[in-house]
Amino acid sequence: MDFDGQKRAERYFQIIIILFAVVGFIWGYITQQFSQTLYILFAGVTVSALLTLIPWSIYRRKPLQWQAVLDQASKGASQQGSANMTQLKTKKKKLKD
Repeated sequence: MDFDGQKRAERYFQIIIILFAVVGFIWGYITQQFSQTLYILFAGVTVSALLTLIPWSIYRRKPLQWQAVLDQASKGASQQGSANMTQLKTKKKKLKD
């Protein structure tokens, strides 16, 4: 799921929960049964979970472009850079002591 899909899923989740909560509140008020309100709200949670937790294709329309894999020469340079950082840290530690 991409970032745009996450935003869309969150929006759908909020809309579904609010709609079911309003309908549940109105129906519960009419029937004077709080349990009816909760049943409708739980149905909304179930519907929104089915629509937003599963990574449907509508949530994957704008895939992320990852960086290309580094070649071996670049990897060696980065390992050498991390070794230099380790040496600097040990020198700083020795100076503190």
